[in-house]
Amino acid sequence: MAQEFKLKGLSGLDLQNGEKREVEVEGIEDGKILLVKQGDKTHALTSKCTHYGAPLKLGVLTPDGRLTCAWHGACFNVASGDVEDAPALDPLAKFDIVEKGGAVYIKGEESTIKSSRRQPNVKCSVQGQEKVLIIGGGSATIGAVQALREQNFKGGITVISRESALPYDRTKLSKALLADKSALEWRDSAWYESASVKIVEDEATSVDFSKKSVSTKSGAAYPYTKLILATGGTPNMLPLPGFKDLKNVFLLRSIPDVEAILAAVGEKKGKNIVVIGSSFIGMEVANCLASNNTVTVVGMESAPMERVMGAEVGKIFQKIVSKNGVKFQLSASVDSAQPSSSDSSVVGSVKLKDGSSLSCDLVILGVGVKPETTYLKDNSAVQLEKDGSLRVNEAFQLLSNPDVFAVGDIATYPYHGPGGSGSPTRIEHWNVAQNAGRSVAKSITQPNSKPKPFIPIFWSALGSQLRYCGNTPNGWDDLVLQGQPDDGKFAAFYAKGETVVAVASMMMDPVMSQSAELMRRGKMPSKSELKDGLDVLSVGLPTEVKI
Repeated sequence: MAQEFKLKGLSGLDLQNGEKREVEVEGIEDGKILLVKQGDKTHALTSKCTHYGAPLKLGVLTPDGRLTCAWHGACFNVASGDVEDAPALDPLAKFDIVEKGGAVYIKGEESTIKSSRRQPNVKCSVQGQEKVLIIGGGSATIGAVQALREQNFKGGITVISRESALPYDRTKLSKALLADKSALEWRDSAWYESASVKIVEDEATSVDFSKKSVSTKSGAAYPYTKLILATGGTPNMLPLPGFKDLKNVFLLRSIPDVEAILAAVGEKKGKNIVVIGSSFIGMEVANCLASNNTVTVVGMESAPMERVMGAEVGKIFQKIVSKNGVKFQLSASVDSAQPSSSDSSVVGSVKLKDGSSLSCDLVILGVGVKPETTYLKDNSAVQLEKDGSLRVNEAFQLLSNPDVFAVGDIATYPYHGPGGSGSPTRIEHWNVAQNAGRSVAKSITQPNSKPKPFIPIFWSALGSQLRYCGNTPNGWDDLVLQGQPDDGKFAAFYAKGETVVAVASMMMDPVMSQSAELMRRGKMPSKSELKDGLDVLSVGLPTEVKI
């Protein structure tokens, strides 16, 4: 039952427009709320981001009432508390404000203040003949499912996923090597039951687009009126001798993969581990395993993540994870995996093309993923791109079939961020997939609505947290580096000509979130302005959105 709670230290509401203030709630241990003044009105909201609990007082508030978390770009509407952008699923709770007797109170429930969130209203009893069928159980799926029910879709929803777990936070697999389903799953089975969402553990094998039906490995067939393809990516196996045949060579994509890696490492650890691939997955896994193991990263680049981040920034990451004990073999090419001298069925070393060898107890491959569209490979009704992805429009609809949507790793969509101009782009980001799922839900429930573009946001656990926004569909040709890079505290601005197309930061929040909002509004400073020392946090945010 709602009751009044006094806000500590306030005799009245004296916030300035655009101000955010975290305030303690008297009588509730660790109870805090966030006061936000926007458009001459003060709002009282729960104070933490519902994604990973970041303090929203550090976030970015826009003139049109968007509050963006400084950590991972989750965005909320301050007037309602509703989620605007991924990766948050739960909205913020909102409280009535009461001023009386020279004090300020909020009306609400103690449990809501403590939980710092409210549950979305997804309860539904299925009505009508519409059937949304989703293939895949990842980020895009949970985004689409929740948004469909939030937007009052009453039709049937069925999810076909080959994973035994309910949709879960896949980012924690490489960042934390977490294998506990209960700690990974975003929602429990009761939540899906209340939303009348049917989860089927099976694998799609083909789609009959004319009959609007999907066939699965078990022999079942599922009809649909709208189909969402969200099958994600499949990790690449190195097509070199030994890797496919020897034991203790691991890919990383699912919970069973993590379980197998942890079993091979063992509780006592002390293993020699070779990680092949110096991009995000490889670096995260290496950093995670460095404690009490000997870990060597093998990469073809001159610096980790050089292809995306550039050598100068890549060397910053190398320095950070090297302090945790990770070793590197860079500008190196792999020749083969060699068997152990004690057991010819198990990997014992990785041979490089320069003739040297790295002894190992296990190998983890992080050499990229390819779109998982094998179930469409011989389907004459669709044409796959050269990389195996599907070309879609701004609403993520297949160009050949408006009743079918493709999202996440398998979608090549028109990118309208800085430097994009609608360039066909495929982005393998958790946030992109979830935002695309939310966008598709709106297209289904409001077919005449205009899709809402979003700026891609990415993060990585490399000792310190890396934040990244934007994209480089046409590459970048210059880098502006601010901060103290030698100490791992920096903001990196990637430019194509004078246009900043992407921003990476460490220990400089909320630079990334501010940059993402500036990009949305066409106000991102130029390369020259940043070279002259302009601080993006000093740039005012206009109300008008340009993309």
